[in-house]
Amino acid sequence: MKLKAIWGEFPGWRRCLTVALAVLAVAGCIEAYRTDYDSRYGPPAPRERRLSEAAHLAQLVAGKVSYARDVQPILDSRCVVCHGCYDAPCQLKLESFEGLERGGSKTPVYDTTRIQPAPPTRLFIDADGVQAWRSKGFFPVLNERRDSSEANLLGSLLYRMLELKKEHPLPTSSVLPDTFDFGLDRKLNCPAIEEFDDFADDHPEWGMPYGFPGLSGREHDTLVSWLRQGGFVPPPDPVSPEAGSAVARWEAFLNGSSPKERLFARYVYEHLFIGNLHFRGLAPREFFRLVRSRTPPGEPIREIATTRPYDSPGPGEFYYRLRPVRQSIVDKIHMVYELDDVRMRRYRELFLEPEYTVDRLPGYAAADAANPFKTYVAIPPRSRYRFLLDDAHFFFSGFMKGPVCRGQAALNVIRDRFWVAFTDPDADPVSNDAQFLANQAERLRLPAEKENSPGIGDIWYTYRALEEDYQAAKAGWLRIHGDRGGIALRDLWDGEGNNRDALLTVFRHFDSASVERGLVGDTPLTAWVVDYPLLERIHYLLVAGFDVFGNVGHQLATRLYMDFMRMEAENNFLRFLPSTMRQAERAGWYKGIGGGVNNLWQNPVWGLDGETVIGYRPKKEFFDLVRARFGEAAGHPDPFTGCGAAGCGDGGTPTVPPAQASVERELRRLAYAKGGGIAFLPELSYLRIRTGTGGAEDGWIYSLVKNTALENVSMLFLEELRRTPAEDTLTLVRGVVGSYPNFFFDLDEAEAGEFVDAILSLDSPKAFGPKLAERFGVHRGNPGFWKISDWFNRQHLEANPVTAGWLDLSRYDNL
Repeated sequence: MKLKAIWGEFPGWRRCLTVALAVLAVAGCIEAYRTDYDSRYGPPAPRERRLSEAAHLAQLVAGKVSYARDVQPILDSRCVVCHGCYDAPCQLKLESFEGLERGGSKTPVYDTTRIQPAPPTRLFIDADGVQAWRSKGFFPVLNERRDSSEANLLGSLLYRMLELKKEHPLPTSSVLPDTFDFGLDRKLNCPAIEEFDDFADDHPEWGMPYGFPGLSGREHDTLVSWLRQGGFVPPPDPVSPEAGSAVARWEAFLNGSSPKERLFARYVYEHLFIGNLHFRGLAPREFFRLVRSRTPPGEPIREIATTRPYDSPGPGEFYYRLRPVRQSIVDKIHMVYELDDVRMRRYRELFLEPEYTVDRLPGYAAADAANPFKTYVAIPPRSRYRFLLDDAHFFFSGFMKGPVCRGQAALNVIRDRFWVAFTDPDADPVSNDAQFLANQAERLRLPAEKENSPGIGDIWYTYRALEEDYQAAKAGWLRIHGDRGGIALRDLWDGEGNNRDALLTVFRHFDSASVERGLVGDTPLTAWVVDYPLLERIHYLLVAGFDVFGNVGHQLATRLYMDFMRMEAENNFLRFLPSTMRQAERAGWYKGIGGGVNNLWQNPVWGLDGETVIGYRPKKEFFDLVRARFGEAAGHPDPFTGCGAAGCGDGGTPTVPPAQASVERELRRLAYAKGGGIAFLPELSYLRIRTGTGGAEDGWIYSLVKNTALENVSMLFLEELRRTPAEDTLTLVRGVVGSYPNFFFDLDEAEAGEFVDAILSLDSPKAFGPKLAERFGVHRGNPGFWKISDWFNRQHLEANPVTAGWLDLSRYDNL
């Protein structure tokens, strides 16, 4: 009675409590609605979505959406541009239906604090079938409950993300608000379908595509129709008859039975396993991977999943097979290696015809398998070196580009731009001497021999000491066997006069890198000269021996050991400078904070007591002599710096029309600028110059590559403290360089001079927007963003039908 009296005296309490209880009841109902997918659509269970050929044809006859014809092209141009490779957000890889069907994961691939290595999750390799991926923690983005129109949409995370973007379009303001985070190391939100409502409440503006304009009405309706129909796909495209015949020949060739043939095939596999192999002259977009399989040629491939290519395949027979690449090609991991009859004859010439004996096949214990100088001691080093030199661009791309997709911690070991040359395999007494390399095999050990257990102390003490001992032995060997009247241009490999892989330019774009043939741009600060032991070790350090799923110790050890490799390559280059220049030249590479780290080396300029007989003084003159000697292998002169600051004459360079030559004369001013406005540009920009002819497809592409100047590259961290922006430069290249554009510029040819003036007048990061981006830039929120993105991709593919892939937009700046 007392309680009733109190309620009667305070009727407002009663009303408030009643409302509160009602709100809680409604919230409970909403929560139940949000999470009870099982009662609405049934329990989840992966379904078979691959149709037979007959069922697929029946769907097409019925007018249903075709995945291959209608859906995958939209996913490529709007989704794969961010959701590819290991750095696909939430591991949702959309280059293939298998990746879409696998779904996402809350476990990041990149984790700089990982103490223990993570289990690999490589698509097509580490699990077979959707259920196997579910057991590894991947959640679906397609509906896996009851097959109904409603469930196929509301139970699909892909549909809900697309609808969220449609309901909350991207702001069209120049710079997106701080509610968007575009940092590569941002904490990802990876909601499963059961968590989507909370995600949408917290981040309504985060629909897909994230941080870009939404799909067009036609694109959106196409995907929705396909999802509503159940998300079915046709059987995989068959291998073309021509490629099938080539595959049969190559698989027979690579599975010879003699010890010599088996050792040769293992060597080739450990170097080509990351490549997209293409049969020269056949369909330009048909590629294969070289894999190890339990099954022999002629049977379905059962790939053996090992972390590294030199890991043991396990007991029983295995075979080298060519597995079709059944996914869209993304540029950042697309490294093409061509196969044809000429290549097969070359392999016979290098590996099978020389007289050498393979008494026994090497094993797969890590201590030996990680060291190619032990594993392949029977194969003449000249054959191994020639194999690598024939396609030096491919192998350097493996080092600098590779399948890792994100490598700032590793890539800050190199300069933003440097040139690469190679020692001549016939003249180099180090690269061509089997006995010397066999004797040095123990000193040429690599940290990958310890897999995921090397310590930093191992690198700074054990491997540093081994490197010093090797350099001392190499210097002694060169003193005895290398003096042919002094160091000369003949000591460099000239590509036999026609192989353009003889000279390379490496660009670092902060956390990615790319490789171009020839000497691109003006003379860089540093250069590398690479011999066989160095080329082989870098491959086994950064490609064959690197585990992207490895722990922090493995990753740090790789980074620190690469310091040795860079200094060795630079040291090889110093040998070609006059002896009086060497110490001062090297001192200019290692200044400021961290530069003193190199004083830890007992003798940082190993074996430089020989003198060059090349008659020149400045560094630039040396490379001018190299260009003249190499002929076609050196490529054409750089159109922006190869003609001098005054340009190439009134007609411009002879390879372009007069209108383009006029534009390039304006752009050339940027190639000779240093610091100032250059320092405020993104790492890598793509520039479209509209020609004014009226055609939507007309225009010229230029890559603007900023060369970020650093006092040194001796430290893993604190890069900003080593910056010298007053020394930043810009390299301009016709066409597409790199795979991760940070910004697009779009302007008419008549505006080229104003564009250059705007860049040179920049005096702060804040000035970039009003002076440059607002007039010439393409912001993330620009309604026409996808149109110009498609244009760059289309032009890239048309210009490079075999080697191009979809460009990645995950580094696109919010400017």
